[in-house]
Amino acid sequence: MGGSFDLTGKVVVVTGGSRGLGREMVLAFARAGADVVIASRKLEACEAAAREVEALGRRALPFAAHVGEWEDNDRLAEAAYAQFGRVDVLVNNAGMSPLAPSLVETTEALFDKVLDVNFKGPFRLSVLIGERMKEDDGGAIINLSSTAAFKPEPHTVPYSGAKAAINAMTVALAKAFAPTVRVNCIAPGPFLTDVSTVWRENKAYEQSLGLKRFGQPHEIVGTALYLASDASSYVTGQIIRVDGGTW
Repeated sequence: MGGSFDLTGKVVVVTGGSRGLGREMVLAFARAGADVVIASRKLEACEAAAREVEALGRRALPFAAHVGEWEDNDRLAEAAYAQFGRVDVLVNNAGMSPLAPSLVETTEALFDKVLDVNFKGPFRLSVLIGERMKEDDGGAIINLSSTAAFKPEPHTVPYSGAKAAINAMTVALAKAFAPTVRVNCIAPGPFLTDVSTVWRENKAYEQSLGLKRFGQPHEIVGTALYLASDASSYVTGQIIRVDGGTW
């Protein structure tokens, strides 16, 4: 793969990289020439994705990590640098959006879990790797937010709040790690992945979208490759909505 989307010789870390949008991005990065660190809670799933990367002729490191645990992010960063000696791109893709029965029935444990996975983990991993990127030859950080940050609903308060925090963090870290590290964010809308919830059967919701359909997982790839590569060399601190027209 030539041109400015080329990632030959680059090392990319993807959290939540074993399924859904994360797996699609992992395979796209490998096809573009990158070696990939694939992290998720289940090592077996990471190993399966790693075999797919290796079948494309690239190197892969499967690594079990729960990004909601502070020290797991430290271990993941250390493992990536120990294996490859560098990280050129970090993709904070891991996330979760469990729903409580109601606002008042939202437990502290559920609230904390949503914030830990969707905000605390990406913060810690970005800071660890971003500082090293800045000391080295620079790099790119891609955060995954959600259109829920722009269109919060009563049943998604913790999730929407965490993703809004990711948007704020994107801008703040773009300032912190400039000028050699670019930090941007993709805000996906409704994609049909294996973790899609009951909304996938909601035809009224589907027809309310500008494109009148839900997204297919591979449709995240173009934006991810753009932000990971030199194609976006003058882009930083931006939140790009990939949402099919979620008005």
